[in-house]
Amino acid sequence: MTIARLIGGLWAGFLVLWWTWALFNKKANRGARWRGRSWGFRLGMVVVIVLVMRFVRRSGIATWLAAHGPALLHPAPPWQGIGVALCAAGFVFAIWARAYLGGNWGIPMSMRQDHELVTSGPYARVRHPIYSGLVLAGLGTVLALGVIWLPLVVLVGLFFVISAHTEERMLAAHFPEAYPPYKARTRMLIPFLY
Repeated sequence: MTIARLIGGLWAGFLVLWWTWALFNKKANRGARWRGRSWGFRLGMVVVIVLVMRFVRRSGIATWLAAHGPALLHPAPPWQGIGVALCAAGFVFAIWARAYLGGNWGIPMSMRQDHELVTSGPYARVRHPIYSGLVLAGLGTVLALGVIWLPLVVLVGLFFVISAHTEERMLAAHFPEAYPPYKARTRMLIPFLY
């Protein structure tokens, strides 16, 4: 089995599990105001992606990638092994966090009916362990398959940081007494750092 197939299989397995779990969530608790912000945010992300693609095409980066692509697409075997391990570890961390959330999980920047604040398990280490796990899986993918995947991981990471800040405002409003102390003692995405 090639490294690309192994990484692809890890991502496919993760997505199938994720979508299956989504069938057992609590009902969403979103109003018309959130829907408008959600569509605005999605449109903004599409605009950013289109602008980045235009920049890459016009700046000569695409030509440089075409000339140096083979080196970027085929990392050395030790890096590939480390990448596969990090990708798998990221998925395990995200799945562990998802299991702790239970029916409270929803799409980014949303709340569920009868939402509960979860602060144990992986949530005792970071406030957004699903995002942390997926970014780690993305970095593992970059190490295993090549630097060509780094821009996508950076864009997704930025989306997660924006989502985390939005979710934290929602959680602070919904749990005004419990959330601030939890936020004060727990890092956002990287244990002991950030």
